[in-house]
Amino acid sequence: MSGANGDPEEVARAPRIPGPRWAADDHADLSASAAPTEVPVEPVEAEEPTRTDEPARAAEPVPPSHGVLKSLLGAWALSACSAEETQAVEAHLTECAPCADEALRLRDAVGLLHAGRDLDLDPLLRSRVLENCLGRRPARIPVPAWACPYDAETARLDALLRDIGESEWHAPVRLKWFEGERPASRRTTVAGVIGHLMTVDGLVSTALGLDDPLGPGAGEASPTERTEAYWQGAEHPPTRGVREPWRDQSHTLIRTVSFAGRGVADLTVAYGDFALPMRDSLLERAFECWVHADDIANAVAYPYEPPSGAHLHGMIDLAARLLPAALAGRRRGGLAAPPRHLVAAGAPGRSLHLEVEGSGGGHWYIALDSPAAVASPDHAVAQVAMDGVEFCQLVAGHVPPEEAAAGQDGDREAIRDVLFAAASLSRL
Repeated sequence: MSGANGDPEEVARAPRIPGPRWAADDHADLSASAAPTEVPVEPVEAEEPTRTDEPARAAEPVPPSHGVLKSLLGAWALSACSAEETQAVEAHLTECAPCADEALRLRDAVGLLHAGRDLDLDPLLRSRVLENCLGRRPARIPVPAWACPYDAETARLDALLRDIGESEWHAPVRLKWFEGERPASRRTTVAGVIGHLMTVDGLVSTALGLDDPLGPGAGEASPTERTEAYWQGAEHPPTRGVREPWRDQSHTLIRTVSFAGRGVADLTVAYGDFALPMRDSLLERAFECWVHADDIANAVAYPYEPPSGAHLHGMIDLAARLLPAALAGRRRGGLAAPPRHLVAAGAPGRSLHLEVEGSGGGHWYIALDSPAAVASPDHAVAQVAMDGVEFCQLVAGHVPPEEAAAGQDGDREAIRDVLFAAASLSRL
């Protein structure tokens, strides 16, 4: 090999590349030891090379810092640390209370990701999380108690919608209700159901002075008319794109009533042929949200639980309060028996005892002859007993009145009229 200048006596030597140098790092080595260090030797005469018998000493292990160990908590909770890292983290947890608390929370969170479990969260998880958060720092502007069922049911439905696939948005859904003396139904899709909920919620929006999803020209059309206008006016069948405007609208409603103060509870929301105060309107919207969420869940084979007991009780109470007026309306249309004992407004009259069992249940007394009469146990002529969810299914028009009551006693005509009046509360 010749040199760089072509001189054969000059041997070209390759440049020496220094080896890697040990540098400080935030992430300390958690192994048994760090890199060895060079031990200097005394210079010796070139002609008499000697060897030193002193071995090179390894540096002491650098203990990992608090920040390093804290950054490993997530990997530790997932059991993804090495043996040395695990030992170091667990030793640190015995000495550092904040890291120990964080480690417990991470381990609980990892439990929700266990491969052997389904993706359906505990229905009470949201309530526990909210209770814990509000207990630590109460909300400056809390959601009114009468709006909480709507807040909860829209959140539960949104969780269902986030969990289904693209194709399931086009799954067929049959909406059911009751008209006159017989059941009615209409076929749509999952996306169509969300569009229906959004357009009817628009009645609450307009009552609050917010934008109507159908635009300013919708007027005070009935819920059915609004839904038909939405379905027919769409250029294409609704897709999953309807979820975001529906959810934005529900968030806006909750935020608006929370900031508006107490007076907003008594605002009137018109539904075409009837009206409700805002507090009852949002409860009614929570009820319909649950019912249609259950329709969607059945269509896509998704497990779905009823509302919490307190919220279910409020929905049953609203239906029980609407029953006397519904019964009077059916009587005017010739669909119910005439009144037997008319009394003055505020006076006690014939009553039906409605006993609802299970979660959210209770006892209600329904005035039979006049909506303005006072119902009481002393004037009860009949009794109906049924499960809470079954009663709600009757009110939603999903259960035929003839098959609804598990227990009946007393005036059969009064029982029939009340059961049919409960089914008549349903609509598209």
